[in-house]
Amino acid sequence: MSARVFGLVQMAMSADPDDNLARAVRGIREAAANGAHVVCLPELFRSRYFCQSEDARHFALAEAIPGPTTDVLTALANELSVGLVASLFERRTAGLFHNTAVVIDPKLGLLGKYRKMHIPDDPRYYEKYYFTPGDLGFRVFDTQQTQIGVLVCWDQWYPEAARLTALLGANVLVYPTAIGWHPEERAERGAAQHDAWETTQRAHAIANGCYVVAVNRTGFEPDPGGAGGIEFWGQSFVAGPDGAVIARAPADREAVLTVEIDTARIEEQRVGWPFLRDRRIDAYADLGKRFIDPAD
Repeated sequence: MSARVFGLVQMAMSADPDDNLARAVRGIREAAANGAHVVCLPELFRSRYFCQSEDARHFALAEAIPGPTTDVLTALANELSVGLVASLFERRTAGLFHNTAVVIDPKLGLLGKYRKMHIPDDPRYYEKYYFTPGDLGFRVFDTQQTQIGVLVCWDQWYPEAARLTALLGANVLVYPTAIGWHPEERAERGAAQHDAWETTQRAHAIANGCYVVAVNRTGFEPDPGGAGGIEFWGQSFVAGPDGAVIARAPADREAVLTVEIDTARIEEQRVGWPFLRDRRIDAYADLGKRFIDPAD
């Protein structure tokens, strides 16, 4: 059977981690009741986006993996017979933290984790203060549903990450995400910023002949430091192997999407548009360099 249903739980986060977990569980249950085989949650769903400011108190939000949240989600996956993709603030050891996504199988439990490779450091996205870059490489998880490659938020801008994950066998690239506007910039730049975000991920679907699932949060979250905030733009979506958007959530409210994907389309798309066949792998050695100086 090549058809699988993915559930996307788009959430507006409260200040209470336990409330966020409870509402994520409700969203997973709703998606499963609507036929989802795999359910995906937004980036760092257990809390508001604390990376808007640098504050050591936020490290208290981190937890071990396996740990309390994965215990809850593993039991839920088994109960509902669904796979789960969830993004967590991982405490690896004292002073060492990662932005980590876990993949949970309904029968096999915690299949593994992916640690976010690309870590941003921009106004209101001060992630380098909190997260050590991932050291597990790009990964694909062979679930009972399909081969899932998981990347996280800032990773979604990098074609190299999508390509390497697809080359590892991913049929679906899943991007747990926390991205939005600075409200003071929205009128001038908002439409262009959102269009760039969606376009680059649709391009990953086209270039690799696979599905892309991007699940975002929604709503305004104030800066914990007391100045400004981020208006998360929602609009979680699924793109097919041809880049067409199959489904999109609203911008301004929570939503649970269930979207059928047909992995047989991957073979059809890759035969018709044979980008993997025509890659000149003999000519790409310089991709391992930071910058190419023509004078060298």
